[in-house]
Amino acid sequence: MVRSVTSLSRSGLSDFLIQRVSALVLLIYALCVVGFLLMNPNAEYATLLRYFSHPSMQLFSTLAVISIAAHAWIGMWTVATDYVREHYFGKHATLWRLAMQLGCLLVLFVYVGWGLAIIWRL
Repeated sequence: MVRSVTSLSRSGLSDFLIQRVSALVLLIYALCVVGFLLMNPNAEYATLLRYFSHPSMQLFSTLAVISIAAHAWIGMWTVATDYVREHYFGKHATLWRLAMQLGCLLVLFVYVGWGLAIIWRL
């Protein structure tokens, strides 16, 4: 059995579950934010600041940022392994795939770091 060292969990089933759970977290987060905005149509900056500064919302926002990163990583890993192959990219396909995955990983680390800095005002 061939295993890729760049997979998140090295298991198709756990990658599938992580992607579905992260999608569910993002759906619930979006519904909470949209629900708040619908209940407070004229919310000002101070109201939004209080809402997003509440510790439970900070934790939920952190979970959402991590969920986006996990969801994106599994999705991009799947795209890279499915489409960046020798058939399309020649004998250097593995190098191109690793470069793409490294680029995605770098962007995701910046995204998560930036998101956490905003959420927790670091």
